[in-house]
Formats: sequence, C-alpha cells, structure tokens
Amino acid sequence: MTPFLTVIGVGDGGLATLAPEARRALEAAEVIFGGARHLAMLADSDEVPSRSSGNPAGPGDATGGDATAVRRLIAWKSPFRDSLADIAAERARRVAILASGDPSWFGVAGTLSASYGPDEMRVLPSPSSFQLAAARLGWPLESVECLTVHGRPLAAVQPFIQPGARLLVLSEGAATPAALAALLTDRGYAESRTTVLEHLGGAAERVRATTAGSFDLHDIAALNLVAIDCVASPGARLLPTVPGLPDEAFAHDGKMTKRVARALAIAALAPFPGAVLWDVGAGSGSVAVEFMRAAHGTRSVAFEPLAERRALIAINAETLGTPGLQIVEGRAPESLDAVPGAPDAVFIGGGLSEDVFAPALARLKPGGRLVAHAVTLESERLLIDLHAAHGGELLRLSVDRAEKVGPFRGWRPAMPVVHFAMTKPHAVTGGPGDAP
Repeated sequence: MTPFLTVIGVGDGGLATLAPEARRALEAAEVIFGGARHLAMLADSDEVPSRSSGNPAGPGDATGGDATAVRRLIAWKSPFRDSLADIAAERARRVAILASGDPSWFGVAGTLSASYGPDEMRVLPSPSSFQLAAARLGWPLESVECLTVHGRPLAAVQPFIQPGARLLVLSEGAATPAALAALLTDRGYAESRTTVLEHLGGAAERVRATTAGSFDLHDIAALNLVAIDCVASPGARLLPTVPGLPDEAFAHDGKMTKRVARALAIAALAPFPGAVLWDVGAGSGSVAVEFMRAAHGTRSVAFEPLAERRALIAINAETLGTPGLQIVEGRAPESLDAVPGAPDAVFIGGGLSEDVFAPALARLKPGGRLVAHAVTLESERLLIDLHAAHGGELLRLSVDRAEKVGPFRGWRPAMPVVHFAMTKPHAVTGGPGDAP
C-alpha cells in the first residue's frame, strides 16, 4: 500500500527538475499543500496538468489511474505546525506536500515525522541548498557545518564560529547575510570570506563573495544561503564548545559558578544530544549555557528568582549562542512546578537546601544526574549528609591563582567549593517470589 502522504522536494529550477517518481506522485495527488512560491509554480506550469472533476481513486492506488478528482491546492499556514490538523483531515485522499530541496534537512518532513511513520509518509527529495552550495564552492560537505536561521534566532550560529570552520547557513531573508557579517565582525572574524548564493539551481542563480568586515553586497534575493569561511583576527575571542569558558565570557555580578568548578559540573552532568537540564538558582546561567553548548539539541531551564540575574542569563544566552534557553522566574522549589516533564540532569548552584534538593531529585528522570555545589559551611554539611544517604561523588575543590603581591607574585586561594554528584537509581522491580 502506497503511503497517503508524499513530501516532494522542489529545487529552484521548478517542477521541470522533478525526478520521474516525484512527477508521478504529484500527478496522482488529489490535495496539494505548499508555500505560496511552490503553489505558484504548480499553477503556472503545464508540466504537471491539473485533473478534472470526477470520482477520486482511493489512497492506496499507486497512480491516478482513471481517477479524475478535482485537485485542491492549499497554502500551508505559518507556522507550518498549524497545518498539521488540516493534513491529518485528508487521510482518505492522496496528499502531496511541496517543499524546498531536501524536506528532511531543516524542512517540513522533520515536523511531519513526529506524526507519520514510513507506512504513511514517503519523502522524495531534490538536491538541498547545502549540497548545491558545497558543489559551487568545492567544499567537501562532510567537513561543513550546515545551519539555518530561517525562523530561528541568528544567535544560534554563535557556537559554530570557530577558527578554520566552514559554515553554510540558510537565511531568513535578504537581510540575513549583512546581519551574519556584522555578527562575525563583532566576534573578531572580520576577515572571514562571506559568500552569498542566491536561487541555487534556478535560472536566477547568483554567487557573490566578500569579507565580513567589508560586506557591501546589495539587492540580495530573499532566497539565499550564506557560506562562511571563518578566519579569526589576532585577538579574537576563542569560545570553544568544551566546558570551561573563561569567566569573563559571561555577563555576571560576581555570583556565578567559576570556570574550574563549572567544567567539573558540566562533566558530571554529562550532556548528550537532546538532554534537558534544570539549573536551579541559576545566577548568571553559566552552567545552563555551557550545558547547551556541549551537545547538539540539548535544552536548559534556568530557575532564578532575581530579576537582575534573569537579565544577565538572557544576555549570556544571546551572546553565547543558546537563545533557546528557558528562563523561569521564581524561587525553588515552588518554581519547579512551572515546568512540565522530567529533566535528564539537575544542577543546584544557588539556594541549596533539603527543601530544594528533595523535589528536584523527585522530578529527575531515573538514571539522571544531579550535581550540587556548596561554598558555605551550612550547605557543605548538607552535601556531606546527602552523600552519606545517596552515595555518589563528593569532592572538595580548591583553586589558587597566581596574583601580584607587591613587586612579586604569590598564590591567592579562592573559596573552596564542595562538589556533590549522584545518579538517580532506576526503580528496582522485585522477582517472582517477592511479596507484593
């Protein structure tokens, strides 16, 4: 049985560039969803004729056969998720969705895959803009970071700006290339070669290059992709994605998890792709930010009662490339109820107490990691008791820094930090002989 839903990738060259399988699926479709640009291609094209009125064929037919149902063209809504109910309502018909390039690469197929498996949906891609751009530039695609700021914050590019990195960035519109150039220049990457590729694969294709610091390209088409060959100027800030960014990389008021302790905390929290962290008493949000930078698709929720510190968290999320960081107002443990679900990791850096620890541990997923830091004697005593009750790891971290002492140098100790880390046990199921 053929899936009722076919997602068809269309290049800038239009419907004439479709592969035969995609053309057949489009000809057989009774309902076609697409953006305005794609539906205009269909309305203006003689390549894939519309069907006249009559009796529709069933959704299981591989081709249109003798069916002659009226073709309906439906513009999808913005955001695309708002069209999911409309698509589901057409299950009894053959449905096609027109999208750009490879719909599985930052496209609608990714959204649809949450609702439809391969028995209900097939995807017929065309070459993606990333593939075409790499081909035009002679870049090996496996060595390039492929990103998008279409419908997403520009700040999401920040973690990928590294010396020698090559980036391909799908634009939001005509203003994106200049905005990216300004971002690169602000980061100290003004010499980065910046190439704007417009209407790739179409009759209006154009490729122009300049540097970020001297960006002077005008009349840029809304449909464009930006290729960046990152070149760091002398003195540019190096902000790696491994844990332990310099303290001065963050906006803070002095109350923050410092670099060495933060690197230890992130290692113990063990971020992995898609993991969720709750940073309780987040302060400047340094742990939440670094957790998100450490693995693809991670998310952080920062709980912070003070407005001035929530403002610092927002600044750090923007400047360090984690604009999706969720900031929750309120004091724990009450504020934890504002967020549904269960986190994969919890960090308690401020306001540590038994009243905070217990509900945070209760919300943590089995197998999740909880890390807490203490600098006062009272909170240190609590961590010693928690270690005795729950096991895990208990460390006392002391760091001395070389500083001037008159004309000489000496070691100046920072306040020691007590580090507690544990893994929440999985539920133990009894054997068949155990009493209920």
